[in-house]
Amino acid sequence: EVAWMDSVPYLDGPLSPLEFYREWVSPNKPCIIQNAICHWPALKKWTSAYLREVIGPKVVSVAVTPNGYADAVFQDRFVMPEERRMPFMDFLDIVEKKVTSPNVFYVQKQCSNLTEEFPELVCDVQPDIPWMSEALGKKPDAVNFWLGESAAVTSLHKDHYENLYCVISGEKRFLLHPPSDRPFIPYELYQPATYHVSEDGSFEIVDEKSADKVPWIPLDPLNPNLEQYPDYAQAKPLQCTVKAGEMLYLPSLWFHHVQQSHGCIAVNYWYDMEYDLKYSYYQLLDRLTKTMEVL
Repeated sequence: EVAWMDSVPYLDGPLSPLEFYREWVSPNKPCIIQNAICHWPALKKWTSAYLREVIGPKVVSVAVTPNGYADAVFQDRFVMPEERRMPFMDFLDIVEKKVTSPNVFYVQKQCSNLTEEFPELVCDVQPDIPWMSEALGKKPDAVNFWLGESAAVTSLHKDHYENLYCVISGEKRFLLHPPSDRPFIPYELYQPATYHVSEDGSFEIVDEKSADKVPWIPLDPLNPNLEQYPDYAQAKPLQCTVKAGEMLYLPSLWFHHVQQSHGCIAVNYWYDMEYDLKYSYYQLLDRLTKTMEVL
């Protein structure tokens, strides 16, 4: 049923916890929920001027890359961004183009950075989504704050989380694949590395020599190399745009590639998935795919 979806459906508002679990979480189907965060003060308050006033000189973690791709395959490496500590107002100067830089900056640290680095903003949203917490019987493992340039792109990957992605301003463009597309999506093992800035300001890629190789997807779904990865032609991507005031429910194990409008602000809630029969089916599909590749 999931593989036959032509588009991501919209809900007019959040359902009861039981209904949402039965209709969306259990069948592992995405949806865009409107009128779920319209009461958040952040939708009106989170202007650049407000963020400067509240966060201003505070030093925060910013991902910096030469090309906008953090945590992505580049030059046969899995390359992670430079994690730069800088005053938040200096970061805003770059996003607002008051200061020019050849590099791409993105606040995207995924370790509950909203609560850890930006606790001043939590009161403008919510520490969790009550109806989802009730549906799953748990609180989120992490609540993340995202703000960056339009050149910042999230490469195709999947997460072991039930993800509620809430856009505060601007818009996010998602390309999605259901877990059932796993046989058509290539994985390869890559040496992990990190961008480091040289003295002249250029980036160099430095291997993390003691780290194990990382399985990652080398394919760009926006411009797939079908000669190199012909099986991807059988995959069935869904595309959707999540606008300000909307919430995307992105189920666990769904592959996703993300773009954004310039200066887009978002908050997402990661709830740990249940390692149930769906997870076992995915693991079986993954193992069968790897076995067929060897044969």
